Amino acid sequence: MTNILEITDLEVVYQRPGGPPVRAVAGASLSVARGEIVGLVGESGCGKSTLARAAVGLVPAAAGTIDFEGHRLEAMTRRARPRAFTRLQMVFQDPHASLNPRRKVGSQIADALVNLGQRARAARDARVAELLDQVGLTADAGDRYPHEFSGGQRQRIAIARALAAEPTALVLDEPLSSLDASAQAQIANLLVLLTRELELGLLLISHDLAVVRQVADRVCVMYLGEVVEQASTSALWSKPLHPYTQALIAAIPHADGSGFLPEALAGEVPDPARPPSGCRFHPRCPAAFAGCESESPLLTSVAEYREVACRLYPAQTVGSTAATPAPIAPATRP
Repeated sequence: MTNILEITDLEVVYQRPGGPPVRAVAGASLSVARGEIVGLVGESGCGKSTLARAAVGLVPAAAGTIDFEGHRLEAMTRRARPRAFTRLQMVFQDPHASLNPRRKVGSQIADALVNLGQRARAARDARVAELLDQVGLTADAGDRYPHEFSGGQRQRIAIARALAAEPTALVLDEPLSSLDASAQAQIANLLVLLTRELELGLLLISHDLAVVRQVADRVCVMYLGEVVEQASTSALWSKPLHPYTQALIAAIPHADGSGFLPEALAGEVPDPARPPSGCRFHPRCPAAFAGCESESPLLTSVAEYREVACRLYPAQTVGSTAATPAPIAPATRP
């Protein structure tokens, strides 16, 4: 598959008045191919949403590059967005906040059509009805206001608005977190269907690993601004390599109540303005050893289509004689 979105060594820095700058994203790299869903997971505050916003140009990059369909992406300004980048769209976490409450749904979806040069009213109305049908809504939904819909329906409208620009890639920032379980499943299935039918590339940011496991082809794990592991979804779940990935997967609850509660990781998530030296995860890592506190591991290829940033894994050793960190120990059920 050909990559349509490539993020290389991305850094995003926020300045704090009277305090040190915050490297919200600290050298992260990932890619998305056409027809592929890439999940980006990690704890709250790890930099997932900042990376998503930088990926579409909403926040500037302090360093690194973002390439979309061979074009170098720059941060958006007040000028019109270059036509080449209209095919890169974003869907936000809260559809209620991202839709204008004073305008009918159909007119908001039609904005993209007008910007793309579709001036004929009849053609616009027909296309809006087609987009609403594509996301599972009836054509008359276009004549209603956002407050007249449920949360799941509003998210469908937000997706339809993004599709109006005829994108080849979508960046979705926690699009399911504000929905109930039933709506989450429906929207997740819709995203998979659209990806396959339209051959979209999807970067799906989520803290819900259970959902990501069901829909993503590949997963990137992020910790404190850095990508610490990348692998196919099946490989990541069958054998998580990084101790942080192990902890995340161990913390996924079982719907039937089976399994055990995992041991909590030691300590708290560090302040990104004052990250630990060496490996950023080492103060909480159950497998840390001498040198982890001083040497920062690079994201290294350890097998085909698999990368990990951990000193336990020298390059090209997974599946042979590579060391395996101790799994996160289960705790006794209370």
